[in-house]
Amino acid sequence: MSKILSLLTAAIFLAFLSPRSVEAKNANLKLDPRTALGAYTGMVEEHFAGILRTVKIIALTDEAKSGKWESVKPLLDEFSKELPTDATTWYAMPDGSYYTTESGTLNSQNLKDRPYFSRILAGQDVLGDLVISKATGHRSVIVASPVTVNGKVVAAIGISVRVHLISDIVAAQLNLPDNTYFYALDPETKIVLHKYAERMFKTVSDVGDESLGNEFRTAMNKNEGVFDYKLNGKKMTSIFRKSTALGWYFFIAQEKK
Repeated sequence: MSKILSLLTAAIFLAFLSPRSVEAKNANLKLDPRTALGAYTGMVEEHFAGILRTVKIIALTDEAKSGKWESVKPLLDEFSKELPTDATTWYAMPDGSYYTTESGTLNSQNLKDRPYFSRILAGQDVLGDLVISKATGHRSVIVASPVTVNGKVVAAIGISVRVHLISDIVAAQLNLPDNTYFYALDPETKIVLHKYAERMFKTVSDVGDESLGNEFRTAMNKNEGVFDYKLNGKKMTSIFRKSTALGWYFFIAQEKK
């Protein structure tokens, strides 16, 4: 199992260094935002899809199905260490109590009040929910899968991925010009990813004004398109695409001259 985890986490890492990333760098030199948008969206989707695949495999193991933290902890420790983005890996019980690889022990908090937790108990995977981590306080994206025995959910395996680290890797790989920006929004215009970490988890209205938030909501009635707007006195033009996998809207924006 440890070799399988190593191969899977290596695949997650390579998603950030794929030919699509290199293609994006070359495309940016030609100022081709559409190619950059495709590479950006693909990198992030592949990263989270790779994490979910590994989580689902761990959830099938006898160690995970045992319901015992001591049994599954070595697998989760290894997975956490090999992830290319620093993340908290956790093992939750049906009552919402949970253990983390960060502390190695039972956490004093409880996950039962998290909106995504009821979906886990219903046997569903979770991909892309935004939270302030109870374990670390970091702004994070949740990837999780239920552990079932004879059709009953007995536990859950989850990963809390820190968004600023995802953004840092995207910024390094895309290497966009100074007047070009990447960001991703959830359907409520909350900023998930951004070149500037201080903007993440704020809404568009928080960064601009209320009218700007309404303008973005109108534009995001479509799955993709071109959107021009003003932000802090600057005229911006952007292209965007909705990710079916994550439910987020990925943007590449440039300042107009």
